[in-house]
Amino acid sequence: MLPSGEIQRETINFPLPVKVMAHLFSYVFHPLFIPLIAAWFLAFVQPGYFTGISPTEKTLTVIRVGYNTIFYPALTVILLKALGFIKSIFLKTQRERIVPYIATNIFYFWVFLVFVNQPQVPTILTGFMFGVFITSSAALIANIYFKISMHALGVGSLCGLMLIIIFSGFTYPVFLTAMLVFLITGFVCTSRLIVSDHRPFDIYSGVFIAILCQLIAYGIFL
Repeated sequence: MLPSGEIQRETINFPLPVKVMAHLFSYVFHPLFIPLIAAWFLAFVQPGYFTGISPTEKTLTVIRVGYNTIFYPALTVILLKALGFIKSIFLKTQRERIVPYIATNIFYFWVFLVFVNQPQVPTILTGFMFGVFITSSAALIANIYFKISMHALGVGSLCGLMLIIIFSGFTYPVFLTAMLVFLITGFVCTSRLIVSDHRPFDIYSGVFIAILCQLIAYGIFL
């Protein structure tokens, strides 16, 4: 008999190379890295948003996003592990994810609050950070009921950003980049099904919620 509330999942023995690639995608596109990837993309790949800003200021903006959304949340998890509040830095249970969700919410909102008061920061980046904040808030609520995939939330946020760029009427061709992001999203989500205990619903709902929150942020803020 399975413990109450536990769902039996069929175990598939994937070949080692498949597992290695799944772990690679999971690490490279870890949800902590997504805001940094988005900021770097808007600053250095997608021309037209950071107009009138020096390369140094663009670099500093990307760095600010990085240390607020990677360093501080990671440090929080490490401290929680050191103090014995969580068993693993990989946050394998819903209970272990509660405090990290709250902490990242604070850091995401702080970045948004700083950017919204800095007119030199492009509105689309400020709006993206607001979308990330409400995505994390929605994930905290969803975490009460099921183990929503953090990785799916991350890549879903990138998909939302691509859709916003496409439908906002920006003239620079972004369709190939968007197709690449959608392809990566598929790889990452498949990887989580291979190397984690997530159910398909945990993955699909993560992508859907993240895209929806980005679109909501676009409607409210931009």
